[in-house]
Amino acid sequence: MKRIFLNEAWPDSWKISYQYDLREVYGEVISRGYTYAYQNRKRHAIEAMCSVAPYGSRILDIAAAQGNFTLALAELGFEVTWNDLRDELADYVALKYENGIVHYAPGNAFELNFYDKFDAVLITEIIEHVAHPDGFLKQVATLVKPNGHIIMTTPNGEYFRNTLPKFSEFHDPSQFEEIQFKPNSDGHIFLLHVDEMSPLAEAAGLLIKDIKLFTNPLTAGHVKTETLLKVIPRKLVDKVEALTAHATGNFHRKINTHMQVIFQKIGA
Repeated sequence: MKRIFLNEAWPDSWKISYQYDLREVYGEVISRGYTYAYQNRKRHAIEAMCSVAPYGSRILDIAAAQGNFTLALAELGFEVTWNDLRDELADYVALKYENGIVHYAPGNAFELNFYDKFDAVLITEIIEHVAHPDGFLKQVATLVKPNGHIIMTTPNGEYFRNTLPKFSEFHDPSQFEEIQFKPNSDGHIFLLHVDEMSPLAEAAGLLIKDIKLFTNPLTAGHVKTETLLKVIPRKLVDKVEALTAHATGNFHRKINTHMQVIFQKIGA
């Protein structure tokens, strides 16, 4: 992926995306917890994709924003289609393109339709921004080939600091439609719990192959641990992360900030 530099003539959405890249990719804005958490999530998502889809597979990356996962997967040998609601970001992603096969298909995720289905779809940090996560997962499932996969990451609703509602507690989530699709954590509507995954999967015609919880408060710089990250070596942070990611029981569900689910579409 090419290194790019700020141009004051860019549109505002590009400048905002670049500020995220400074933290997430280039590490030039010092916020170690944010950067570590992002890199941890990216690593898990890409490893999951590589575990279910052979190189050369057709991948759709939904709500892909500045395209870092898209470009990384393309460079690994996947044929990747980038999508985002903000169509002007396609040219921003193209600035960073270096090699691999990348297609661009901007648009509303609920309205996407492709003649050829994908081998796998990536949905990272998006389902918590929609008013109808059940409908969203059903829509995504229509874009996947039978026996294909969906890789999803989302904040863990059981994390001890979460104060947002549980989706299954609302009989009429349409009240949130006006505020959906907003970017960043300010746009979070529901944070899903592990026990909500099975009914969501079943309704969408999906099987759950794996659920993983990861990223503890130290890795993320939460509960005032950001100060510690300035002096603790990254290797030690990663060791603590590995321990909490493999914990069990209630502690495991409460201490990890994020959840990854691998779904498989039931074959026709």
